Amino acid sequence: MNTAVVITKTEPGVKEQAQKVARELGISLSSLVNAYLKQMVRTKRVEFDLGEEPSEYLKSVINKAEENYKKGNTSPAFRSGDKAVKWLTGQGV
Repeated sequence: MNTAVVITKTEPGVKEQAQKVARELGISLSSLVNAYLKQMVRTKRVEFDLGEEPSEYLKSVINKAEENYKKGNTSPAFRSGDKAVKWLTGQGV
């Protein structure tokens, strides 16, 4: 099998906990990360499930963002970094 190496930095405790979860699932941490990367490529989405309900504050922020999006109150999209910087400069940022 042809493979590539992905190097990432994380806290030692996070790595140990992730290895424990992977072992409990009966797979290696490498297999778990590889499966996640394949899912991301396939779906073109980055998803995290924290396993708990979001806080009331987070729910209110999400609801507000959805309302603003529906009303068209969003930042403009840019095709280049230069155009974004020009717009931000025009906004006094």
